[in-house]
Amino acid sequence: MKDNEFFDAKPLTNAIVEFSRKDGNAFLILGLVRRAILQSDRPELAAQFIKEATAYDYDHLLMSCAKYVTIE
Repeated sequence: MKDNEFFDAKPLTNAIVEFSRKDGNAFLILGLVRRAILQSDRPELAAQFIKEATAYDYDHLLMSCAKYVTIE
């Protein structure tokens, strides 16, 4: 799958997370997205998100976030 196809896909939850005013700290991002998933229509995906997002590098973390939530 090409990167642009990945980002055009609909997220797995209805959660929306704003990154524009946050620093790029990976732990902060993980916490924000996990919390948003827990408050979404699919809270059962929170553990799966953490496992997937922490499996590789920072770029993979960001792609995992886009897979699970809408990023603004």
